[in-house]
Amino acid sequence: MNKQISVRNVAVYPQAAQPAKIQTRRFKGRYRRLRMLGGGFLLGLYFITAWVNWGNRQAVWWDLSTSQFHILHQTFWAQDLIYLAGILVVCAVGLFLATVVVGRVWCGYACPQSVWTWLFMWAENITEGERHQRIRLDSSAITAHKLVRRLFKHSLWLAISFVTGFTFVGYFVPIRELFMNLISFQLGAMSVFWIVFFTLATYLNAGWLREKVCFHMCPYGRFQSSMLDADSQVITYNAKRGEPRGSRKRETPHHQGQQGDCIDCQMCVQVCPTGIDIREGLQMECIGCAACIDACDDVMDKMNYPRGLIRYVSKNQLKGLPKKILRPRVVGYSVVLFLVAGVLLWDMATRTLVEVSVVKDRMLYRYGNNGSIENVYLIKVSNKDQVGHSFSVSLSEAEGAQLQSDSEVFVRAGQTELLTAVVAMPAHGGLDANTQNAQTARRSAQIQFDIVGPRPALSSSVVSRFTLPR
Repeated sequence: MNKQISVRNVAVYPQAAQPAKIQTRRFKGRYRRLRMLGGGFLLGLYFITAWVNWGNRQAVWWDLSTSQFHILHQTFWAQDLIYLAGILVVCAVGLFLATVVVGRVWCGYACPQSVWTWLFMWAENITEGERHQRIRLDSSAITAHKLVRRLFKHSLWLAISFVTGFTFVGYFVPIRELFMNLISFQLGAMSVFWIVFFTLATYLNAGWLREKVCFHMCPYGRFQSSMLDADSQVITYNAKRGEPRGSRKRETPHHQGQQGDCIDCQMCVQVCPTGIDIREGLQMECIGCAACIDACDDVMDKMNYPRGLIRYVSKNQLKGLPKKILRPRVVGYSVVLFLVAGVLLWDMATRTLVEVSVVKDRMLYRYGNNGSIENVYLIKVSNKDQVGHSFSVSLSEAEGAQLQSDSEVFVRAGQTELLTAVVAMPAHGGLDANTQNAQTARRSAQIQFDIVGPRPALSSSVVSRFTLPR
């Protein structure tokens, strides 16, 4: 069996110095419908979520001015970034698990680069026509007709890019406020900069770079082969059934002339967004979009041949072995994913919604009116809940110590309040046993401030030291 030379899905330019440009053919199929449903859901989620309100604020909003991230009824502060790290770990392990099971399915169906590239290809198709029309337009001389079509295409690309960039900034600046500032020409310099930046980034990545982002900028394609095993379901051409390939008429009986099922129509190459020939085997450039499966199945239907010449299948299945789902890598990644996600969810569900810090005044101690020793503390109480609460302050683990100042503070939702606390202790009390034998050491006692809210998640304790004279 002679190995065929891979034919890339490129447009032919008259000047050899110009780079090849991939022009894809429009097609239909079940995987295309699945990809459109998934991509439409993700695009809708991205563009609509920013406009949804939760109470008196945006439902999803990263407030940089206060270092708070609001998502529905939860508010995360800068010190909660550990949860972001946990979410990234869960996503990474989930991606590894998906790769072991079904290959590069993330790239083909859910990656933002792929989703926006398919959207830009749709815009290109409705403005410049089908594949053969675009190839002819690319190689033709510059005319008014060509300029109008190109202007229409790039205007639509820029419009999609602008809405994308504007929406992205709307997750950091309240989008309704951002929109009103836009139509009244009162946008701030930083808002203008970031909207322009993400508009150009979308325009370049999805319009011009496209598959080059996957080839040269994304590392995922380079290490996916190390994660696959012989039972991974990947897009595969059945060479045993398809070879030797060759063109023929539709009326030709099946397998006449000892040919395989592949009629060498190049449809699988022409629909591929990265321009590869899947018949040459699984390649780094393959993003697992299954466009070649849809195109090949359509050709097989027209030829009255069985579907599945190109399909999701494992190497072991091609050898006639049974499909195996449970295997060491799948079990290992599943266990890790379950444990990490479980710990993350449990910690988020039980996290404390009040943050308390205590700073002792620079003056070590002072004498009170009744001969007692007083220490002054600055207590900072941050309320991370969605509503305001009153917090009571009390002392524990300090024999003889008494709070001489206000013992209650009200903190609004998402705000921080400072409370000055004066603690008094008899001059003879509170000696720390660890410092009794140190002649130069000051006497000190451990005290604990208890900040109590209306429920356990809004309560916290902080330990500090009370200083007495020697």
